[in-house]
Amino acid sequence: MRLCFASNNAHKLDEIRPLLPAGVELVSLADIGCQQDLPETQDTLAGNARQKAQYVWDHYGMACFADDTGLEVTALGGEPGVYSARYAGPQRLAEDNVAKLLHELRDKSDRSAQFRTVVALVQPDGTVHEFAGAVPGRISEQPRGTSGFGYDPVFAPTEADGRTFAEMTLAEKNGLSHRSRAVAGLVAFLRSEK
Repeated sequence: MRLCFASNNAHKLDEIRPLLPAGVELVSLADIGCQQDLPETQDTLAGNARQKAQYVWDHYGMACFADDTGLEVTALGGEPGVYSARYAGPQRLAEDNVAKLLHELRDKSDRSAQFRTVVALVQPDGTVHEFAGAVPGRISEQPRGTSGFGYDPVFAPTEADGRTFAEMTLAEKNGLSHRSRAVAGLVAFLRSEK
């Protein structure tokens, strides 16, 4: 089965590719000739994931899944949430987003947060399925580690030993990340369809 992941983010593709069942060929947006930015105009993670996957289905006629991920920080009322990628502005620079987050938390004692991912799959017949995953944690006082991307240098999952995602190997992160949990639901569904 040829399945498009509605992303050109090499980090995400590398995280997800080893999780998919045998017989599923994962292709990126670039692989199918999609160069435009996909729409993300919904006010929920699920809405954005569905919108992106549906866009690929509508314009390229290919089975597709898309994800949307948000970092939800308790002391900030769930922000940045659905706006995580563009928290510091439309330029979507991870360093700016992290700097803004740490600035907003500078006087907060509660640094609890969760990463949440929703994956939407549009099947070859056009039906849509959703899968979600979350991982609780806390925001570190300063960035630590060099692996990963986005907020990984400041997010320390509760289930780990105090390390941030950026201090873990890819395999360690995949073992407990929000995205891997959402993708696990997708994988289980794909296996059941065979």
